[in-house]
Amino acid sequence: MYFCVKFCTFFSFEASKDMILRNISILNYKNVAEAHLDFSPNVNCLIGDNGMGKTNILDAIYYLSFCKGYINQSDASVIRHGEPFMMLQGKYTRRDVDEDISVSLQRGKRKVVRRGGKEYQRLSQHIGLLPLVMVSPMDWDLIRGASEERRRFMDQIISQGNPEYLDALIKYNKALEQRNSMIRRDFRDALLYETVEAAMCDAAQRLHEARRQWVEVFTPIFMDYYHAVAGDGEQVSLRYDSVLNGSTMHDVLAANRERDMVLGYTSRGVHRDDLELMLGDHSMRRTGSQGQCKTYTIALRMAQYEFLRKASPTTPILLLDDIFDKLDAKRVERIVDVVSSDRFGQIFITDTNRTHLDEIMHRLQGEHCMMVVRDGMVNDDDALRYDDDDVNSNSNLDI
Repeated sequence: MYFCVKFCTFFSFEASKDMILRNISILNYKNVAEAHLDFSPNVNCLIGDNGMGKTNILDAIYYLSFCKGYINQSDASVIRHGEPFMMLQGKYTRRDVDEDISVSLQRGKRKVVRRGGKEYQRLSQHIGLLPLVMVSPMDWDLIRGASEERRRFMDQIISQGNPEYLDALIKYNKALEQRNSMIRRDFRDALLYETVEAAMCDAAQRLHEARRQWVEVFTPIFMDYYHAVAGDGEQVSLRYDSVLNGSTMHDVLAANRERDMVLGYTSRGVHRDDLELMLGDHSMRRTGSQGQCKTYTIALRMAQYEFLRKASPTTPILLLDDIFDKLDAKRVERIVDVVSSDRFGQIFITDTNRTHLDEIMHRLQGEHCMMVVRDGMVNDDDALRYDDDDVNSNSNLDI
């Protein structure tokens, strides 16, 4: 897969280098009381019944990259029931340099994120250091959910590779909250509105241009991945829907100020942008079958990985959580072919079906690791590392 596009200030592609999570220590995270897991630099498989904690281990890895869990929930909810705190520690090798990242959280207190033992002053300083993509059944919300889900999808991808975008997003949201507060208090000071709106307009223009460029680059990558999984019989595309496509933020705010005063909030702006997911000439959310929607979300995440791999100086980690459910055998086979390619770095996969995992490891080269998760625990006796010869001769090994 190859693409070449000219970029402005928001995107700068360069060759990627490897990043490996060597091990993780988990204490009181969701249903995982305590675990210390060493990982293969290649593929790591976690197998077990539903509800045993496989996804929670992936979510802990996700937390170390984004300072929050994959599912949007309160910080307190990730602390194991009945415990006063949780802690995560990850040891990485990033561009041939060791990185120690830790997150600690006590009930009723703010979280503390440290890199090499030194606490971050702002959590935004950490975003992008450890690029990661997670494919999850929760991705269904990208299609069926509100526009907020798809904006978050765009923002997360662009922010990981571009600190300037994240800065613009923070500034826009801060100014938006200020304007909404003024509206709720029925302020009528025109000069004060102009000051706050000037900050919104500057940030909005930067966000809009970055999103527009991103959609232009991202769409053909996504289409290639969709066809790799679904075949060539279905046509898909992405469209960027924004009020700034045909206007300026200044004009939008001015035209809607009186209306906003009645509503009590800022009704239009880039905070209402959407990414239209199309199947042919129709919206995917209205016409897609269950299998098509699952394929669509997997292709979106695979394209996200490809984009970050090109945009980031480090190779992202890929987390695949229960991705084979509700897919026909042909699509499963094509996904196995895709993740078995050499474009991916370190991979973590969960499944209840051992057959899928054995097939993937059979096709891959190098050392791999299989772990069994039971009731939030991974015992030493449940961890198995093996190389290619072991896979070939013990494809049905009982662990």
